[in-house]
Amino acid sequence: MDISTPPPFVPQITRYRNWLHERRGLTFANYDEMWRWSVSDVAAYWKSVWDYFDLQSPEPPTQVLGGGQMPGSHWFEGTRFNYVRQVMRHVEPAHAAGLSAVIGRNEKGQHQELSWPELRRQVAALALHLKAHGLTPGDTVAAYLSNTPQTIVAFLAVVAVGGVWSLCAPDMGTNAVLDRFRQIAPKMLIACDGVTYGGRDFDRVDVVGQLRAELPTVQHLIVHRNLGLDAHKLDALATWTDMQAVTARDDAAVAQFEPMWLPFDHPLWIVYSSGTTGLPKPIVHGHGGTVLVGLALKVLHNDIGCSYDPNNLGERFHWYSSTGWVMWNLQAGGLLGGTTCCIYDGNPGGTKDRPDLSVLWRFAAQTGVTFFGAGAAFYANCMKAGIDLSTCGDLRRIRALGVTGSPLSEDVQRWGTQQFRTVRADTPDANEEIWWCNISGGTDFAGAFIGGNRELPLVPGQMQCRLLGCDVQAWDEQGGPLIGEVGELVCTQPIPSMPLFFWGDEGNKRYLGSYFDTYPGVWRHGDWLKILPSGACIIYGRSDATINRHGLRMGTSELYSAVEALPEVLDSLVVDLEYLGRESYMPLFVVLRPGIRLDDAIKARINEAIKSALSPRFVPNEILEAPEIPRTISGKKQELPIKKLLLGQALEKVVNKDAMANPACLQWYQDFADRRQASVGG
Repeated sequence: MDISTPPPFVPQITRYRNWLHERRGLTFANYDEMWRWSVSDVAAYWKSVWDYFDLQSPEPPTQVLGGGQMPGSHWFEGTRFNYVRQVMRHVEPAHAAGLSAVIGRNEKGQHQELSWPELRRQVAALALHLKAHGLTPGDTVAAYLSNTPQTIVAFLAVVAVGGVWSLCAPDMGTNAVLDRFRQIAPKMLIACDGVTYGGRDFDRVDVVGQLRAELPTVQHLIVHRNLGLDAHKLDALATWTDMQAVTARDDAAVAQFEPMWLPFDHPLWIVYSSGTTGLPKPIVHGHGGTVLVGLALKVLHNDIGCSYDPNNLGERFHWYSSTGWVMWNLQAGGLLGGTTCCIYDGNPGGTKDRPDLSVLWRFAAQTGVTFFGAGAAFYANCMKAGIDLSTCGDLRRIRALGVTGSPLSEDVQRWGTQQFRTVRADTPDANEEIWWCNISGGTDFAGAFIGGNRELPLVPGQMQCRLLGCDVQAWDEQGGPLIGEVGELVCTQPIPSMPLFFWGDEGNKRYLGSYFDTYPGVWRHGDWLKILPSGACIIYGRSDATINRHGLRMGTSELYSAVEALPEVLDSLVVDLEYLGRESYMPLFVVLRPGIRLDDAIKARINEAIKSALSPRFVPNEILEAPEIPRTISGKKQELPIKKLLLGQALEKVVNKDAMANPACLQWYQDFADRRQASVGG
C-alpha cells in the first residue's frame, strides 16, 4: 500500500466494531447495544481489547477475570507483562516510516525531538544504570521533574526494570511533595535542577537538597540539569549522577537490553489524590490494567491512532498538562499505541507581563498536532481573551479537541467550533465540524468513565457516551438507577485499571472508605451525573459540593455555565452554607475582566442569567468580587474547602496550600470568612 496516499479515514471505534463482527461474530445495531454487551460480559470485552491490540505475554491467561467483586478482582491471571514492552514494539515500524516518538518544546523555544530508536536507547541506558545502583522490582522511585522528554525517558526506564514510578511537579510546594514522597519511602530520586515558567527561571537545586535530606530511604540521586545549573552543592548530601551523561551511554549492553517480564498486576506507578485535606492518597495502578484501559480510552474513544498506520499517518498527540496531573500519564500513554507525543513545558498563558493564550495553539501549529487536548478552563479562557485561532499558525491538521478537568460549557464549545470553521475554510474538511472529545474520569483509576465516540452525534454541553466496559450509572440515595435525572455517579462492574491498593494502607481502610463506603461493592466516584435517554451524559460537578436551595438540589456546574457565559465574568465559585437554626447562605464569588467593576448593573445581569438558565431559587444571597478563584494544581475549583472555611473551620485544616495552584488568594477568603463570622455572631 502506498502510504503517501492514505485511504479514506475510518474512526477507530468503527474499525473495532468491524473487528468484533469479523472475529467474534458480534453485530450491534447501535452503540448502546455494543456498550450493554461490554458491561454485561466484562471479561469478554476486556479479552477482546487484549486481542484487538495484540498484547503480548509469554503465557496465555488462565482466566481473564477472577473474583469479579470490587475491590479484589484479578485480571488476566497467569500472564506476564511490561508497559515498556508495549511501547517498544513500535520502534522499528515507526522509525521506518520516518516518525518521531517524542517532540518537546519549552517557553524559551528550545526544541527536543527523540526518534523511536533514540527513545529506546536512552531508556535502556538509564534502566541499566538504575539496576546497577540497586533498583529491584517493587522498589519505589520518586521523580521531581517537569514536562520534558527526559521525564518520559526516566519513567520508562524505571518501570522497564520493575521499579514503581511516582512523579511530582517542580511547581508544587516542597511540603506537598514531601507529603507524597514520604509515604512511599523511595529508594531513588530523579530530580531537575530547575524549571522555567511564566518567563522566569526557578532554581530548584536547594529544594532537591531538602528532598534528599528529608527522604532518608533514598540511596541514589540522579539530576536532570534542565537549566544547566551547578548542582555540586548536592555532593554534601549524596553523590549524584548527571542524567544526560547516563543516557548518553551506548554500548552492546544497551543495544541488547529488554524490559523485564512482570506479573500482569505488578505495580506500575503511584499517583495521588488532590489532597485538599489530610495526606494525599497514594494510589497504585498495575502494568497490565493501565495499558488495557489506556489503549481502549486513547484509541477507541479518543480516536487517537497509530502514527505509522496509513489510516492515521503522522498522528501527533498533544494534551497540555503539568507533571502534577494524571493527564501527564495519559499524554505519555500515547506511546503505547505508536503515536508521536508532542509535549509543552511551561505556562500556557504566557507571562505575567505579557499574557498570551495563543502559546499552545502556536506550538500545535508548528509541530503539526492532530489531536489537541487541554483542560476545559483553558478553552474558556481563550474565548474570554478573544483569541483568534486563524492568526496562530496553520492549525488545519487538528481534527479533534480533547477536554477534561471540569465540564465544558455550551458557549465555549460553540466558540471553538466556529473558530475551526474559519481555520478549515479552505480545506476538504471545511464542511465537517471539529470533533470535541470531552472525557470525565480521573486519577483514581487512571482512565475515563464518560467520553467520546466518533460515530455519535455531538451536542454542545453533553458528553457523548459511557465508555465501553464501564458500567456507569446515576443512582439515587437508595441505590436505584436514574435516567434523565441527576444522581451519584457509580460504577457497578470492575475495570482493570482500578487501584491495586493504596501504598501503606493497612487493611485497605482508606481504599474502601474512599470509594465503597456509600454503596458496598459498588464504586462511588463522587460526581453528580445525568444520563440522558439518548445515552449522552452531563457531569454536574462534585457531589460533595451540592447546592440545596429551597428543597432543590443541583451541582455547581450549571450555575457556572450561566454566570461565566457573561463576557464580564472570567471565573466564579459558589458555595451553599447550611447552618443549624439559621437560614442557609449562598455567596457567589466572581473574578471580573480587567477594567470592570462589580456594580449594581453587573450584579443584576448575573442574577438574571441565573434566573433564566436555572431558577430564581438559585439566585445567590450575595455576589462578591474576588481576586482569584482557588484551584487545585489540576485546575479544580476548591468549593468544599472554601465552604468549610466559611462555616468556621480553620484554614490549615480544610486545605493543603501546597496542593494548590494559587494559594496566595486564600488570605482574601480567610479575611472574608472572619468578617462574616463577626457579623453573624460566629
